Amino acid sequence: MKMKSLFLIVLTGLASGLSAQAIFNRTLKLMGSRFDITVVAMDSIKADQYIDLAVQEISRIEKLISSWDPASETSRINRNAGIEPVRVDKELFDLIKRSLAISRLTDGAFDITYASMDKIWKFDGSMTEMPTVEAIRNSVSRVGFGKIVLDESNFTVFLPEEGMKIGFGAIGKGYAADKAKKNADGLRRSGRDYQCLRRYEYLGQATG
Repeated sequence: MKMKSLFLIVLTGLASGLSAQAIFNRTLKLMGSRFDITVVAMDSIKADQYIDLAVQEISRIEKLISSWDPASETSRINRNAGIEPVRVDKELFDLIKRSLAISRLTDGAFDITYASMDKIWKFDGSMTEMPTVEAIRNSVSRVGFGKIVLDESNFTVFLPEEGMKIGFGAIGKGYAADKAKKNADGLRRSGRDYQCLRRYEYLGQATG
């Protein structure tokens, strides 16, 4: 089964009045998903500035949390699974804490250690046969949010078993949109004619 995802981000501005503003859109691929960014602004120049700001922040978050980028802190955590704790930026540490809190609330239905199964399950249409029972059993044995060891005094993260991995999926994309909103709020507080990122939506669609 192939998973498709769409993020819709709507940003609005306040100036002399909404009647003087127009709606501008840009669709692009970020963090492996389609983002539709809509801006209400006075003109295309301002709209492009606002959209570029959102894109820059989302791209920054992607570099921090991507498990595909070997230079990211998330990749360093995964590479050091079963070896040693990894000191990370407080921002990433807090996101992991937030993820674990959601895991506890959902009794493990949400679990960032699902990434430990990435060697046997592919959602890009490339799988031609089911993995063996033994392979499934081995990969599942590494899954479990309760295994993650956090040290708040040193901001370190440790995955105690070799082969364990974390991945943020949709929560990472939602977090990126939240951060973009905070940047927009900062513009509003600075007195510019831009209010805030009003909302974002995650639209997930599974297609066979």
